[in-house]
Amino acid sequence: MVTIGEVIMDENLTMFEKIWRKHIVSEPLNQPSILYIDLHLVHEVTSPQAFEGLRLNKREVRRPDLTIATIDHNITTDETRTQVIKDEIARKQVETIRENCKENDIALFDVWDNEQGIVHVIGPEQGYTQPGMTIVCGDSHTSTHGAFGALAFGIGTSEVEHVLATQTLRQRKPKTMKVDFKGKLAKGVTAKDMILKLIGQIGTAGGTGYVIEYSGEAVENLSMEGRMTICNMSIEGGARAGMIAPDEITFDWMEGRNKVPKGKEWDKSVTEWKKLKTDKNAKFDSYIELDCDNLEPYVSWGTNPSQVLPISGVIPSPDDFKESFDAQSCQNALEYMGLNKGSKITDITLDRVFIGSCTNARITDLRSAASIVEGKKVNNNVRAQVMPGSTLTKLQAEKEGIDKIFKSAGFEWRESGCSMCLGMNPDQLKPRERCASTSNRNFEGRQGYKGRTHLVSPATAAASAIAGNFVDVRSIVG
Repeated sequence: MVTIGEVIMDENLTMFEKIWRKHIVSEPLNQPSILYIDLHLVHEVTSPQAFEGLRLNKREVRRPDLTIATIDHNITTDETRTQVIKDEIARKQVETIRENCKENDIALFDVWDNEQGIVHVIGPEQGYTQPGMTIVCGDSHTSTHGAFGALAFGIGTSEVEHVLATQTLRQRKPKTMKVDFKGKLAKGVTAKDMILKLIGQIGTAGGTGYVIEYSGEAVENLSMEGRMTICNMSIEGGARAGMIAPDEITFDWMEGRNKVPKGKEWDKSVTEWKKLKTDKNAKFDSYIELDCDNLEPYVSWGTNPSQVLPISGVIPSPDDFKESFDAQSCQNALEYMGLNKGSKITDITLDRVFIGSCTNARITDLRSAASIVEGKKVNNNVRAQVMPGSTLTKLQAEKEGIDKIFKSAGFEWRESGCSMCLGMNPDQLKPRERCASTSNRNFEGRQGYKGRTHLVSPATAAASAIAGNFVDVRSIVG
């Protein structure tokens, strides 16, 4: 990591403020700050125009060594992934990123590489993601990397070009929000339920203009995978980024990974990373507290991530909402999702189950789901699939025998990629198919034309695949 500036340590600063200040290259009067970028992640969908812009302006990639690329959005997750892609646009995007990376000497993890996977999975997995970094990608879920105490956020295509050309980015300083998750999670309740609860409370715009720092006992007890899940979905709450302070859980997870410092450099790095923690008397612009002692598994019922309910809930009526906009939104969601007001969440039957995405396709997610389905069978009316977040994750799961558990239960065990999370590839829902999905977005058509998406945790998805309808996973693991 390149340190651009120094922080005056006797100030009371948040973790975000410490990282922001260290990366300021310039602060023009009445203009956005110019920040140095430590790591630039690239994938095939948002990069072609950026590279073309460089060519037209006769510019080079300034720091190819601080740029890594992967192919994840457009590829299939079956045995045809190394063959010619049928969709013309998808094929062109994949071919273009191969050409661009070769031309600019950028490391590319292609479909046949063991290091290939979803961009927000492979970065942490291989140790590229480290505390104190500034990390960007032409993808909104770059916020995932904030779980390591990094300032990570998505950028647009023109900004991708700017970072490629300068290794800097113009940004206006966001405000700060602290979300304190108090208490302990019950068995079967997960990080996914925590973040869905928060989004349900603040709405999809509640975090607009903020970088959120997550804290509290429930966060401290999460695995790194759980922390990545929470930070991943910060964007669904409108936030610019989400962050969690690095601690011993962070360091234990990182140590020994490919790109992480080794030996004395590791010890030195950990010492510095510990200083990132928010100072005791630092002030936040906003504060939210949530109780996790009584938190239930959550399920989205509507067409945005704020339309969520606990597993014990019933589908709302438009009459339940005071604001006309919210009432109309509810009515529209009920019509699109094919749900009736007053019906129980647990009465909703399923056609599909998808376990995957940059939100919930890491090894602990797969272990959690496998522990639920072991020795059971997928409901006859459900097509259930597992798409690991990376090839290395897939290989690790196969080493542990997790693939055999899923396949024995009737799940399809597929290759890594974004897959059905976003419907940019052959893995899509058919019209009006209803899916329990471990992904992050549920707007109309997200997983396929007229497809109906319900956001859930891997544990809830697995249990529901067996039952054929949503079930309270706590009754299974409690």
